[in-house]
Amino acid sequence: MDYNEDLTRRIRTALKIFPEIFEEKKMFGGLAFLYKGKMTVGPIKARLMVRVRDTKMASELAKPFVAPMDFTGRPMKEFIYVLPEGYRSEEQLHYWITLGLEHAKHKLNES
Repeated sequence: MDYNEDLTRRIRTALKIFPEIFEEKKMFGGLAFLYKGKMTVGPIKARLMVRVRDTKMASELAKPFVAPMDFTGRPMKEFIYVLPEGYRSEEQLHYWITLGLEHAKHKLNES
């Protein structure tokens, strides 16, 4: 797998404070953390992949160290990459996890 082990450990540790239960699954050449089968976040190389609600994409993409996820060569809907500078602190990492969890819960409510 091509993902950052340190970032993976940090995500696992950060998820312990959430009351929700997350599952790990190998995806996109990395690892994804899922909530009730819906992707939330995951490490891909040194970047953090985050699922984002469509209504928040523009504001999140306007932030420093955030880019569209272009895994397929073109931007993917409701996916972003966060560069390491954007998740240095635990507070920043928790923000992105919360955002990904919000996306998963929204998708579950749509079903």
